[in-house]
Amino acid sequence: MEEIKENYDLTPRVAPNLDRHLVFPILEFLQERQLYPDEQILKFKIELLNQTNMVDYAMDIHKSLYHTEDAPQDMVERRAEVVARLKSLEEAAAPLVSFLLNPTAVQELRADKQYNLQMLKERYQIGPDQIEALYQYAKFQFECGNYSGAADYLYQYRTLCSNLERSLSALWGKLASEILMQNWDIALEELNRLKEIIDSKSFSSPLNQVQNRIWLMHWGLYIFFNHDNGRTQIIDLFNQDKYLNAIQTSAPHLLRYLATAFIVNKRRRPQLKEFIKVIQQEHYSYKDPIIEFLACVFVNYDFDGAQKKMKECEEVIVNDPFLGKRVEDGNFSTVPLRDEFLENARLFIFETYCKIHQRIDMGVLAEKLNLNYEEAERWIVNLIRTSKLDAKIDSESGTVIMEPTQPNVHEQLINHTKGLSGRTYKLVNQLLEHTQAQATR
Repeated sequence: MEEIKENYDLTPRVAPNLDRHLVFPILEFLQERQLYPDEQILKFKIELLNQTNMVDYAMDIHKSLYHTEDAPQDMVERRAEVVARLKSLEEAAAPLVSFLLNPTAVQELRADKQYNLQMLKERYQIGPDQIEALYQYAKFQFECGNYSGAADYLYQYRTLCSNLERSLSALWGKLASEILMQNWDIALEELNRLKEIIDSKSFSSPLNQVQNRIWLMHWGLYIFFNHDNGRTQIIDLFNQDKYLNAIQTSAPHLLRYLATAFIVNKRRRPQLKEFIKVIQQEHYSYKDPIIEFLACVFVNYDFDGAQKKMKECEEVIVNDPFLGKRVEDGNFSTVPLRDEFLENARLFIFETYCKIHQRIDMGVLAEKLNLNYEEAERWIVNLIRTSKLDAKIDSESGTVIMEPTQPNVHEQLINHTKGLSGRTYKLVNQLLEHTQAQATR
């Protein structure tokens, strides 16, 4: 199992696509799970912190790592520089910060940015230099680890900024701040704002646009596996053609998270069939127990293989920083997503197995579901009671007998119509994009 932990840790692939501040929660998780030696994690933390202004945090880790009460001289000097720079930026941004802290003055602001800039200049002698100073001050606050202050100032900066590139940079900073403060509702709003800009913006090159999409999907992992509606949101985003193409060409490891969302999200089963085709296409470029589990069930009908993969999937989930979130319940600790995943994975195996067998031996089924005989029997009885399964149990022979089902014509018609509307929507979008591209030439 140690081999599985290390081989399927996606940190080396995920971290380069994150802001360095967003890497710290991952390192905390890896340290807690003891996937790597403590010394290795602490050294990597210091390496990351050296590129930020969180000098006090770096000093604490250095003392812990080297078992000393003294901080290195270069860190002491760096701290003095950071304090001096912070004071300087605070003074430069002071006129605009004072204005923003005055409720009466803020009421003078309107939706028109040009009016605001002119009003600030004429009445308060606040010009482009002070607005730029606010951005630099907010950015510095973020680098110091003051995410709350950074989020507030970056929001205010964007209401005054007329530079599109700088406004986009501020929005990335605001998103990172909200994620690090675990404000998942606000973070989701910022993510959707960024998506709109990325999808509509005329980037200098298509490659740059693809890179922004890849960053957005990586940053979104924090939100999708913490927000109440996140598992639906991740499918809505990752499964869009442009984003799925970006995953397939540059970040196939993200398929792990999309696959997990499909498995635990019963409402999105109709879209699973198309996703299975993607898995088949990417079979040689990326391997992952969760992906391979779906291939075993829906492509190869290899139920023994699926059973083995379920055990690996469990290990992957509990050791993944995004999937393995633990919840403390009294003296017990559990991973809710793991439990939900295993329940749905068993259902996938069972449903598919039942489609190709009319009479199923309970002992064989229990083995394929990684359950003992009694657990399997209770599980199947529960499915029958909740109308999830049209079958009956023959206790004497120890078998499950499937009831023949006739395809519902109305359901087939609805499903075909859904597929048709989806294809029509894609076609219209492609035509609109082509027309817009021709118009800009």
